[in-house]
Amino acid sequence: MNDFPGKPELTIHFAHSAYQFCERLAARGTGIKAFQTWTSEDTAKRITEGHVLVVTGFWNNSFISKGKNLRFIQACGAGYNQFDLTALANRRLRFANASGVNVNAVSDHAMALILGLTRKIHLARDNQHAKHWRGMISDISRREDELAGKTILIFGMGAIGTRLARLAKAFDMKIIGVRRNIEAIKDLVDEAYTPDQFLSLLDRANFVVLTCPLTNETANIIDHEALMLMRRDAHLINVARGGCVEETNLINALQAGKIAGAGIDTTVEEPLHSGSVLWDMSNVILTPHTAGETQSYEENVLDILLENLDRLFRGDIKLHNQIV
Repeated sequence: MNDFPGKPELTIHFAHSAYQFCERLAARGTGIKAFQTWTSEDTAKRITEGHVLVVTGFWNNSFISKGKNLRFIQACGAGYNQFDLTALANRRLRFANASGVNVNAVSDHAMALILGLTRKIHLARDNQHAKHWRGMISDISRREDELAGKTILIFGMGAIGTRLARLAKAFDMKIIGVRRNIEAIKDLVDEAYTPDQFLSLLDRANFVVLTCPLTNETANIIDHEALMLMRRDAHLINVARGGCVEETNLINALQAGKIAGAGIDTTVEEPLHSGSVLWDMSNVILTPHTAGETQSYEENVLDILLENLDRLFRGDIKLHNQIV
């Protein structure tokens, strides 16, 4: 990219409400100038100051025209459905996402939700708060369970789904993977299928896990029909995007006992409004879109960012995780 600034001239604009990107970059001693904005309002006010913008939630497509000095945009997450890719291409703005930055974190989180629901950790925590020592249970269906021998159906066998499959295998689970290119996963799972076969697999799974991006094809992939095809003792785990699940239908299915429960990290509306019944459902473990958030997150993003900057300084055509 001929008009990309050299390292001495470059300024990076980090835009995030919580992550300490600027501080962690300074600790690496790169000598690259940088500043951080902590609100969407400040991000908009200072959008003309940086050559590189590192952003996710504060992104606004108006920045494409307003950010007159922008040359490269690095998303600090894997998702990018909020970015107008056509407008970015027309402006010749390079854009890459941070796919892979939270592979360990999200797959760990999905496994934690599975374990939490299986071992009923959320109910134990409620009993702890109530200072209630639960006695032994005669009703077999209400007891904690074991994972060995259970079937997990993973929709979206990218890096996160692949690592989750390895974790599930360590618990002696049977793994069914869904991906367009099944040849890439045949050695990783017990059975591999394409997305058009997904509905036919639902009645075989104890756990249905979404680890896919949100696209036109995956929007509401879990709808009324899918939920009715799931086993009554099955759990839905969503560490993908809220839009992959038709939320009203999920709530109805949970309330009616059509499925056993759900582990939810993403919802359609975020933050989830206080009136949602999901907050109080005993068969739901709800986390506030924190599956990818760990103590290593900033460092993982910076690794990708600095690799891309090195490529841009050299004039390379291809970036790591390049989208545009």
